[in-house]
Amino acid sequence: MTALGLLLLSMMGYTQHMQQAATEGGPHSARLLSRADWGARMPKQVDYFTGPAPYVIIHHSYIPAACYTTPDCMRSMRDIQDFHQEDRGWNDIGYSFGIGGDGMIYTGRGFNVVGAHAPKYNDKSVGIVLIGDWRTELPPERMLQATKDLIAFGVAQGYIDPAYKLLGHKQVRDTECPGGQLFHEISTWPHFTRLNSTTEAPPVVKKI
Repeated sequence: MTALGLLLLSMMGYTQHMQQAATEGGPHSARLLSRADWGARMPKQVDYFTGPAPYVIIHHSYIPAACYTTPDCMRSMRDIQDFHQEDRGWNDIGYSFGIGGDGMIYTGRGFNVVGAHAPKYNDKSVGIVLIGDWRTELPPERMLQATKDLIAFGVAQGYIDPAYKLLGHKQVRDTECPGGQLFHEISTWPHFTRLNSTTEAPPVVKKI
């Protein structure tokens, strides 16, 4: 089977597992939508790394702006993919997952797939983008909860290391992302880590 076929099967599998978790997990379990759900184009290439991922990196999209209905968030995911594939020439949308203002989780590259969201960490992290500009405003609670649900699901299913380090994009690159308000929020979450750039480098993770 091709790498692309394996990717599609793995996405189907963990999407189904998360839907089951949402059914069983009570009111704070978000729904995970597949690439097919939001109309993603096929990736040009898929590269995997061995899990579990030791880092989770949080982003904001800045543009597109925040979306609050599922059709609008699906359109935003397509816009991000168009920008990343057509303008930047990347293989696919850069992020592992997107979070919409509708409280839904949108599958991007998925777990254990090398991303294009954080140099030096793309092959050892889950990159999660919260759609919108979160420099001066805080994302709605349902977006924050969906992000936490996704991370918890990743840990439970073995995709994310239970001792993972949570980072904001600006900790690994010179950028405002994920925005001041969102960065302040995630700095209060468990596993948030303040990196010492002079002494700490990301571990080497074997690609497959």
